[in-house]
Amino acid sequence: MFRDLSVSNISAGLIAVIVGFSSSAVVVFQAADAAGTTGVQAASWLWALGLGIGITSIGLSLLHRIPMVTAWSTPGAAALIASLAGFSLEQAIGSFVMTAVLILLAGWTGQFERLTRSLSPAIANAMLAGVLLPFGVHVFSAITEQPVLVLSMISSYFLFRLWQPKYAVLVVAVLGLMVAWVQGQIQVQTLNLSFGYPVWQSPEFSLRAFLSLTVPLFLVTMASQNLPGIAVLVSSGYRSPTSSMLKWTGMTTLLLAPFGAFALNLAAITAAICVTEDAHVDKDKRYVAAISAGVFYLVLGLMAGTVVAFFASVPAAYLATLAGLALLPTIANSLLAALRDEDDREAALVTLLATVSGVVMFGIGSAFWGMVMGYLVHWRHGILQRLLFTYVQWTK
Repeated sequence: MFRDLSVSNISAGLIAVIVGFSSSAVVVFQAADAAGTTGVQAASWLWALGLGIGITSIGLSLLHRIPMVTAWSTPGAAALIASLAGFSLEQAIGSFVMTAVLILLAGWTGQFERLTRSLSPAIANAMLAGVLLPFGVHVFSAITEQPVLVLSMISSYFLFRLWQPKYAVLVVAVLGLMVAWVQGQIQVQTLNLSFGYPVWQSPEFSLRAFLSLTVPLFLVTMASQNLPGIAVLVSSGYRSPTSSMLKWTGMTTLLLAPFGAFALNLAAITAAICVTEDAHVDKDKRYVAAISAGVFYLVLGLMAGTVVAFFASVPAAYLATLAGLALLPTIANSLLAALRDEDDREAALVTLLATVSGVVMFGIGSAFWGMVMGYLVHWRHGILQRLLFTYVQWTK
């Protein structure tokens, strides 16, 4: 591992953590607030999630030698915000424990892995592009909020891509902080040094909480998080060890659920940063970027209070621009791979548009429904033939 270590690997891991935290941490804190946590308990949630992501990212990447970045379930947190009314904190924690058990069962049975082996590369890439496109759009919509800051970050990114493409995002991150500092947009008074630590929160189990909290949390984690994460690996030319991933994330969630870890899963957006040539030109050495991300997530969990204060101190436009620029190469590659094959182009386009639409049905996000609609188009000839055959047999 140390022979494979490089500055670009470390940089990719750091940017992945910054993007992952900045794009979804607010949803986690909203879920913690909806569960009725105190400030100390909410910090424990971040401690548990950071520790869990660090352990699983490092362990899975070392075990399989591929860039496997894990994350907390952002759609799961959003589902919790909408569903936690009328439930106690203890019941919420109990639902986290049961979600972990379901994830473990999915890994042990191997059914989910068999399902993902049939993924169409074109549809998988289209779904990934649909998930990532809003981040690219936000780069340019942020210009109206902070024109000097955002335009300086955009211009420096494309200039450094000509010279040192591997370090372009890292340079942009530092330059953006400098510009924000000069403009007086960093709220220094909110910065403080404080550590995160675990706070035990006893679980309570009920059938109502299982149906209202556990089942939606499990479904959206598997459909809206793990499937796109697998698509990232598949579209980048890696084999996805799905069952192993589910066992690791399920067991880690089970151990950390009483401290606030609601669901861990394979990452998509942050993983996309670690699977490109910007992480390392050698595909077989990019796993170190995921390990670097895991180490930074461990630090994030231990320094939960300080990290929260830092992200609260920088402009939202800075975070949105950094995330979008870091994902531009992956968006381009995904679009190219999705629309390259003329036979699958229509199905891929449907997948892309449905995913970008943000449609949510039955509490499940657009990434899942985009894939469903894409496969319906992909299989339409076979479906029509089966329906016609069934009709003919029935009329006989």
